[in-house]
Amino acid sequence: MESSDKKQVTSNKKKTAAADQVGAAGKSKTGKNVVGNKPKMRTVKKFEVKWQFNFKRAMLWFLVFLMFVPFLLSLASGSQKGEEVPLSQVVADIKDEKVEKVEIEGKTLKVYYFDKNEPERSRIEDSEGLVPILQDAGVDISKVNVTVADQSMSKIWIDILGKVLPMLLMAVFFLFLLRQARGAQDGIMGFGRSKAKLFVKGKQKVKFSDVGGVDEAKKELEEVVDFLKHPKKYTDMGARTPKGVLLVGPSGTGKTLLARAVAGEAGVPFYSMAGSEFMEMLVGVGASRVRDLFGTAKKNAPAIIFIDEIDAIGRMRGYGSAGGHDEREQTLNQILVEMDGFAPNDHVMVLAATNRGDLLDPALTRPGRFDRRVQIDLPDIEERKRVLKIHASGKPVIKEISWQQMAKRTVGFSGADLENMLNEAAIAAARDDRKEITWDDLEEAATKVKLGPSKKRLQSEYERKMTAYHEAGHALVAHFSPHADPVHRISIVSRGRALGYTMTPPTTDKYQQTKSELLEDMAVMMGGREAEEMVFGELTAGASSDIERATRIARAMVVDFGMSDMGPVYMGPMFENTEWGKAIFEPTKVSDKVQSQVDEEVSRFLKQAQKLARKILESKKKILDNVSRELMEKETLDGDEFEKAVGTPKVTIEEK
Repeated sequence: MESSDKKQVTSNKKKTAAADQVGAAGKSKTGKNVVGNKPKMRTVKKFEVKWQFNFKRAMLWFLVFLMFVPFLLSLASGSQKGEEVPLSQVVADIKDEKVEKVEIEGKTLKVYYFDKNEPERSRIEDSEGLVPILQDAGVDISKVNVTVADQSMSKIWIDILGKVLPMLLMAVFFLFLLRQARGAQDGIMGFGRSKAKLFVKGKQKVKFSDVGGVDEAKKELEEVVDFLKHPKKYTDMGARTPKGVLLVGPSGTGKTLLARAVAGEAGVPFYSMAGSEFMEMLVGVGASRVRDLFGTAKKNAPAIIFIDEIDAIGRMRGYGSAGGHDEREQTLNQILVEMDGFAPNDHVMVLAATNRGDLLDPALTRPGRFDRRVQIDLPDIEERKRVLKIHASGKPVIKEISWQQMAKRTVGFSGADLENMLNEAAIAAARDDRKEITWDDLEEAATKVKLGPSKKRLQSEYERKMTAYHEAGHALVAHFSPHADPVHRISIVSRGRALGYTMTPPTTDKYQQTKSELLEDMAVMMGGREAEEMVFGELTAGASSDIERATRIARAMVVDFGMSDMGPVYMGPMFENTEWGKAIFEPTKVSDKVQSQVDEEVSRFLKQAQKLARKILESKKKILDNVSRELMEKETLDGDEFEKAVGTPKVTIEEK
């Protein structure tokens, strides 16, 4: 290795020398570049200094400077003293008529000599004066000019600064500590104040037109905004303002974005606060902040209050081990009273968002408090198309991209997933120094969002081959099952914890599944394991996630869906529903005999799916080998490439 490295260094040096000779030959004797050679560009480094003023830091350094002012003044006065002339020498010089003038400044004497340009300094005691000393020494006062400097005002200022400045410094220091304590603990007397952020008209730029999809939710909220803008139109019909609108849906579907759009559209004060901001270590702070928030909103009515993640304080009471004086329950009780209590709460609407609507207290979600409950689901194909167009604005995407096809590709994506996908595609294009985003960028970004980034693992040829047969087994079972979704991509490139993946997204949005579809989905999951056992006679741990997902589907078919021979009987956990909410403990459980029957039915469904997968793979053994070889060579096959390797189109229900 050392010899090869040395050869490489030598060759690099030769290349460098040759390049220098070419550069030298490319210049004339005058040093100018010959035509055909580009002039070398000088690299100019720019340095930018940014100054940010921090008032607290400036005050701290100012106080430190004032603490060292006396020390600096003493050093300055000490440096000015120099060598002092003894008083006896000054008296002798005055007697010898060598002194022109003497200035008295307190205890300091400035002695001006005839033969010197600069005065000399001397010092006398406070109890003594210069004139008595000169008279005792027999000096004629008329022979010397003695002046006394007026220092009354300067002495007064020095005395004032000496007494007032320390007190002023102490006051500023304690004021600084008090402000720091207010910032850390929200003020000594401000624990009960709400931390809601106020959005006035024109401050929030998000509008309903910036929210793609969720047309039903936007319609509900547009009515609320219109009611606040034009209340007379509704009050003439005897209608009242909805007291609350609850947005419920999975994470990333746009609940908070809709609230921001309401803030941008409404011409009334909009107060935003997270549910966790009500809670504090001290008991009663949450209820106090609720009162302060609603009190502020009522003063500026009509107004809107938005509480994000309301499940942090609105959880069902009595559904836990805490007692009735729990801080969360006190905060919830205060919200219930403020929204619909003894005192009327007109012209203040509460908008809340949560992704756990099943945990909220029934007293909070009833009409009269939250009159409207808006369910926000994952966007369908048309809504995904609009969301993609909104987030693609401002990004240089090639014109050939079909957003309709990308919307079909991203079934199951939320609005946040789509935004993240386009952002990852833009990052990939910028990383490769390209000016436009291509379809490959979007495809890779969509895969990265769901499965994670690709990884190059060092695998042996035997492991790669086994992974190829495993993924080919998944893909073939899906291809030849009429109720299964078509194969979109198959790869043996590792992503996340998986050594490979097979993507079979649905072509359309599905809102329910049949028994045949669930059985064939389980067969697709079992296809990788069956291919390994059929080709290699071995079983690996790579199918653990497939077995887990298949078992979950089989158990749901028996316990929840009633698709087994046990009939339409719900076997899952049941909680007693009362007017006070759910019971803390499960009242009844299935017997051991019934549980054994459930396990038998789950095992029967799994074996049925396993047999279906084995039957398809055994009948398509040559195609399985062909697809595995293609995967070993290319590592990734798109849907068209996979169908070309199979040789036959996807089997559908009509063909069956």
